[in-house]
Amino acid sequence: METSTTLKTMSYSGIFLSCYSDFSEKCIHATPEHVLVYVYSGEQIIEDRTKRIIVKAGQCVFIRRNHQLTMYKNSCGNEHYKGISLAFNRNVLREFYSKLDKKVLPSKVTISDKNVFAIEKRPDITSLFESLTPYFDQHIQPSKEVVHLKLLEGIYALLHHSPVYYPLLFDFTEPWKIDILDFLNEHYQDELTIEEIAKYTGRSLATFKRDFKKISALTPQKWIMKKRLEAAYMRLKEGQERVQDVYWKVGFKNASHFSTAFKRHYGLAPTEIQLSLSAK
Repeated sequence: METSTTLKTMSYSGIFLSCYSDFSEKCIHATPEHVLVYVYSGEQIIEDRTKRIIVKAGQCVFIRRNHQLTMYKNSCGNEHYKGISLAFNRNVLREFYSKLDKKVLPSKVTISDKNVFAIEKRPDITSLFESLTPYFDQHIQPSKEVVHLKLLEGIYALLHHSPVYYPLLFDFTEPWKIDILDFLNEHYQDELTIEEIAKYTGRSLATFKRDFKKISALTPQKWIMKKRLEAAYMRLKEGQERVQDVYWKVGFKNASHFSTAFKRHYGLAPTEIQLSLSAK
């Protein structure tokens, strides 16, 4: 799948506007906040383990916090991907909950085990996101007060949509942590910063570095490099792929960098691995 080279993303303290002008952009989602996503144009594909959810233009989904997902933001024909997300941080939710009339809290609501919830088309959801359309113009920035009001509007819309959101939004237990090696083994080829990996595994940067030292003598960057080279070596030994196909699949962006790193690690150039196979 191709990756977008032209990207515009704007962030306003909880409101994120994204516009991708090429075919597709892959990203990992595991933020510590609940997110409400609305697709204006194009489509968004969400992969949650074995489930695949397609969000088309005009549709909206709620994504539960602290659950790792892979997402693709795709153009459709001449329609570039354009979407907006509202991220509900705990401070906003705590403030909302503190002012909420506890008499309206529903009783006996089962906490759902779903990670992604489709939101049916409703006037309150549609009007909320349509009112944010002007802010795609990068010369117009909403005030903090407007951003805060839009987040509150989003919370009200969710609560009016279904009582299932009460126990989800107002769960203030400590965030989870996922296994670092499980995450890295699945995403070593993705272009992620160490700060992003820490966030996606439910840790602060300092906690991530401390936890990583317990599982490897290497730095995270060197561990990822070693993993990529090992994966490339295995692919080349199988003899089914060309060098130029292998290097980018394992996370390298530059053929020269890959060749230099590979030879330093294995003592042979990638092409020499293939030549040794053809000689047999």
